[in-house]
Parts: sequence; structure tokens; C-alpha cells
Amino acid sequence: MRGRHRFRTAVAAVAAAAALGVGALSGCAAPTSPEAVAPTVRATPRPEPLWDRSPASVAAVGDSITRAFDACEVLADCPEASWATGTDAGVNSLALRLLGPERVTRQSWNLARTGARMADLPGQMERAAAVKPELVTVMMGANDACRASTALMTPVEEFRASFAAAMARLRATAPKAQVYVSSVPDLHRLWSQGRTSPRGLEVWKLGICPSMLADAQDLGVAAERRRTLVRDRVVAYNAALKEVCAKDARCRYDGGAVFGFRFDGGQLSPWDWFHPGRDGQARLAEIAHRQVTAPEPPA
Repeated sequence: MRGRHRFRTAVAAVAAAAALGVGALSGCAAPTSPEAVAPTVRATPRPEPLWDRSPASVAAVGDSITRAFDACEVLADCPEASWATGTDAGVNSLALRLLGPERVTRQSWNLARTGARMADLPGQMERAAAVKPELVTVMMGANDACRASTALMTPVEEFRASFAAAMARLRATAPKAQVYVSSVPDLHRLWSQGRTSPRGLEVWKLGICPSMLADAQDLGVAAERRRTLVRDRVVAYNAALKEVCAKDARCRYDGGAVFGFRFDGGQLSPWDWFHPGRDGQARLAEIAHRQVTAPEPPA
């Protein structure tokens, strides 16, 4: 009896130990819930695009072209016909296309000035920054080349420095404002179109862009050399605009689109045959809208 008792006790002990071992092994091998082992995945926020193709406000800086000088009547600004911020439905300005007729008068500002040169742009940019626009348009430089003589044209380095200073003024107050920069028009092309108009020739004698337009019918060597100097200076100005703009992630240069546009007589002012008329302003608006709304910057 005593031997059987010891045997039953031993068997019970072994069974208990085996049960404990199985439980322990089972505990070690039990699968962990997926939530416990899966890495935490956080959605990466999409970066804010540097260029908004539908800005909600527009400020324009520049010279007589942006003021639509001579587009509606002789020797007068006509801002309602401006390519940048005008309200004239026939022109269909950049601001009108972007904002619509209900918002264009409240959310666009034309701060350009007839006769302005690049040295005036920093002050205009400071005023533009104060209204906190989402887009600033720049068309400046024709008057830097249109001087009484080629010797008085703004040196390229001064032109570049003034434009860089203007961008710095804007960024000091409006760091996220987008900037659309138009190339300077080809003044030589405007001369070649207007010189066939008797009316244009008479108006040009009043002193419009004399470095290019003086003695407009003179095709001699000296006159052609003078016009070439002016054209070359405009090309250099455009290179400076492109260079400075390229250093700013929120700046788009038009890739020379305005310089390359072939204005014809019907797109020039009927009063001076030099500034864009209403149709010319509409073509500038088309170019600007195409550049501003492009998914990628122009080449």
C-alpha cells in the first residue's frame, strides 16, 4: 500500500509538472496581436505648393504699358484697359480672368506709373507689399531703354540691382506673394511697325522713346547702329530679370514671351503707334494668364 501511494504521488507530480510546462510553452508561443507589432504609420502632410495657379488678389507694378497709356485716348492713362488689372471686358485682363468681374475692383490694385523706370520699382513694390496681394505682376524696363540718347540708357548692373532691391522690399513684408515678371517688349519691333504710319511719325517727333524712334525713317548706318544698341540693351535687361527672378522660388519670368510677341499695327495705339492699344493689351493679358496658370514654370 505504501509503495502504491508513493507511485501515485510521483505520477501526479510528473503530470502536474508536465501541465505547467505545456502552459508555459503555450504562453511563449502565443501569437501577438497585429496591433502590438505593426509599426505606427503617420501620413506625411503634402507640402504647400509654392505656386498657386489661381491667386485671389493681384497688385500690378510697372510703367505706362501697365497703365494702358494711349490705349483709350491720346496722351492719357486708361487703367480700365490695363492688361494686368483692367475692368474692360474687351481686354479681359489677367485680374479679370483670375478674380471675375465681382472681385476685380476690390481685390486688385494698379500701382504702376507712366514714365517709371526700374529705379522706381522698389518703392512700387513696397506699396504693393502693403496690400498683401497673392500675386504681383511686374512689367518694367522700357523707359530704361527709351532715353534721349543711348548714352543715357540705364546700365545693366544698375537695372539688375534695382530689380533685386525691389524683390527684397516685397519679401520683407509679403514673403509668400507670387511674382509674375514680364519681359520688356522688343522696342525695335514696335519701331518697325509704327514707322509706316504718317500719324505715328508725327507723334514720335514729340519725343516718344527718342533713343529708338528719333529719325524713324533714317535707315543709315548710324541710325541702324543706334537702334541695335537699344535692342541689345533690352535683351540684356531681360536676361537680368530672368536671373534675379530665378533666385526666388515664388517668382515666374515669362520666358521672353512678351519680348517675342510680334505686335502688329492693329495692336498698337492709334494715337502713338508705340504703346499697346486695347487689342495689344488683350494680347498681353493672354500671355500673362497662360504663364500664371501654367502647371510648370515656363522654360
